[in-house]
Amino acid sequence: MIGLGSMKMLNRREPIILFAGDLLAFSAALWIALAVRYGSVPSLDTLSIHWSPFSLLFLLWTFVFFVAGLYEKHTLVFKGKLPSLILNTQVANSLLAVVFFYLLPSFGITPKIVLAVYLIISFLLVVLWRVSIVPHFGFRNRENAILIGAGDEMQELKEEMNGNERYNLTFASSVDLNQLDGIAFQEEVVEKVYSEGVTSIVIDLKHEKAAAILPSLYNLIFSNVRFLDMYKVYEEVFDRVPLSLVGYNWFLENISFSPHTMYDTLKRMMDVAIAGILGVVSLLLYPFVVVAIKIEDNGPIFITQERIGAGNRIIKLWKFRSMRGSDAGKWVTEGDDRITRTGRFLRKSRIDELPQLWNIVRGDISLIGPRPDIVALGKKLAQELPYYTVRNLIKPGLSGWAQIKQDIAPQSLEETRERLAYDLYYLKNRSFILDLIIALKTMKTLLSRTGR
Repeated sequence: MIGLGSMKMLNRREPIILFAGDLLAFSAALWIALAVRYGSVPSLDTLSIHWSPFSLLFLLWTFVFFVAGLYEKHTLVFKGKLPSLILNTQVANSLLAVVFFYLLPSFGITPKIVLAVYLIISFLLVVLWRVSIVPHFGFRNRENAILIGAGDEMQELKEEMNGNERYNLTFASSVDLNQLDGIAFQEEVVEKVYSEGVTSIVIDLKHEKAAAILPSLYNLIFSNVRFLDMYKVYEEVFDRVPLSLVGYNWFLENISFSPHTMYDTLKRMMDVAIAGILGVVSLLLYPFVVVAIKIEDNGPIFITQERIGAGNRIIKLWKFRSMRGSDAGKWVTEGDDRITRTGRFLRKSRIDELPQLWNIVRGDISLIGPRPDIVALGKKLAQELPYYTVRNLIKPGLSGWAQIKQDIAPQSLEETRERLAYDLYYLKNRSFILDLIIALKTMKTLLSRTGR
């Protein structure tokens, strides 16, 4: 629908403008830093000497911004956290710059003072750009809309979009289709379109009662009102599939498991290359992990877990032991007393999963894909959640879309239901670019030690 296209266009346009503004801020910060360092307007020679290496760094730094999430649609949800996020990212960028000039001395400069001054100035300019200037570009010029639907997902969508200035729509009114019989539809919707200046109607067209109101909505087309599919808007906002929509017809329309030769080849090459390199490098940590585990309780170093792989095939994954006993196919909570002190650190940092890099090289799992369930738990969830086993049609992964989107690993049936919604989104939209984005976001999670 044209309305949904407009929404996506907004999301594509904003990162481009943010990227361009960041580059401009980086460039201006360099000019000011040189002026401060040398106490005068930088000469053309000084600028040219610094511009060549710093232009490469600018591109690297914007890449770090991307990994840090500074180009996502939720970047400005918590405005109070934005300055600290930018500062932390710029500190990381400055460290990268030090390594850059150390490894590439051919540039002939070692701008220690310039980098120190630059960190302060670039931080101030980027914060000024992001907080004070970006809002004036009209990304958050919100239009009034009406939401027509039913169920929990309708309420989620209403609360998210009305409570977040990031989106260009706000719901002036909503209609619950399950209570349509008791609603004066003409007053509640049609008249509000004109009185509230409504430009869009987000509607659940698949609801059984939606057909009854379509004749009344039809005439609004001539009043330049656009209509958006509620489920497509939901998926665009939350990056997950609304489970109330999922049925046999949804899978026939959206999911295809026919071979994608180019994608499958690139994915496998990425798996072997990255897992092989990280696997070799991670061997340096093994002695420290072995000593820590042995000192605590002198138990076994490694464990193998039977998990559900592609096609419901049973696979065995290796891990460093982090618990005193088996999880017996149950959810492991944060305060689980079976987790050892060493194991708590290993799980928090995900070091316990390093041996699974060799499972990736073997082809048991991939770097990116739905997280494989322990057999007993997977069978239980398959009985309690409809269509749950569909996620097993592709190779599971060490990390995945759900892992970077959920704050914590599922510890209940409801949280697992949400994970399934993210997994179905991945099944529907999987591509090499999406895999690359997930890999980068996973690196950010590991480096910040917020992984679960």
